[in-house]
Amino acid sequence: MILPIIAYGDPVLRKVAVDINNEYPKLNELIENMKETMDNAHGVGLAAPQIGKAVRLFLVDTSPFADDEDLEKEEREFLADFKKVFINAKIIEETGDEWSFNEGCLSIPDVREDVFRNETITIEYFDENFKKHTDVLTGLAARVVQHEYDHIEGILFTDKLSSLKKRLIKKKLDNISKGKIKSDYRMRFFNPKKK
Repeated sequence: MILPIIAYGDPVLRKVAVDINNEYPKLNELIENMKETMDNAHGVGLAAPQIGKAVRLFLVDTSPFADDEDLEKEEREFLADFKKVFINAKIIEETGDEWSFNEGCLSIPDVREDVFRNETITIEYFDENFKKHTDVLTGLAARVVQHEYDHIEGILFTDKLSSLKKRLIKKKLDNISKGKIKSDYRMRFFNPKKK
């Protein structure tokens, strides 16, 4: 089932998400719904807070980057098959030079900005079967995981911008939070009167 994506301005996007265990209600159904939602919105990642659940769950699918001719052949091949579920993830190390890449976010449509992130990460997490993994990721795979990991920490990519850039996009962000935006996918906007 395709779920609405939570728009910028909703407090759930600012919560530090909580760990879950293998008895989390309807976990497999939730993961499947998140995959459908991400694919429908043409995203490369989706975190549970973006569908209104403040739990430490996100998934990535970097296969759309596999067509990028600017990338090395090995990286394109890796990205083509990099589809993972991350539960209770913890980044334990970030290394390498920071590099810039133009990022966007399904919760913040029509806003794209250059963001600096470390080149390499080491991350511990459980997969959908609650098998524990420790992965070392570099390049775009590391970047997508860092972006989604930030979501479960209550951080948005716009938080990483300079104060000048933040001022330049403030009106766009305000409009998104008020629901004054057109999107190709279903979104849910925060209504403080309902809370």
